[in-house]
Amino acid sequence: MGKSVDNSGNGRNAAETLAAQAFSWVAEDVERLNAFMAMTGAAPADIVRNANSAAFLGTVLDYILTEDQLVIAFCDSCKLPYTAPMQARGLLPGGQSWNWT
Repeated sequence: MGKSVDNSGNGRNAAETLAAQAFSWVAEDVERLNAFMAMTGAAPADIVRNANSAAFLGTVLDYILTEDQLVIAFCDSCKLPYTAPMQARGLLPGGQSWNWT
């Protein structure tokens, strides 16, 4: 994932790929997976059913973005810049920024 947000189809695909990578990282640790399920209310069947959904992948990034330590650990493990999860989140459903002016 590059350092700038790419709103093209390629950017969306890269965001989904990064989020899928994030889900794999979450799922490899039982404590992280349990925390994710507790935060989202997702049951194991929900995860299996929705794992390829862009909206579900957005919730994975939402979980990671809840704590700086999760962002740092994920990005360090995947050799990504710390801004990558936030940039990817902005390209997935529900991740658009709001402007309240």
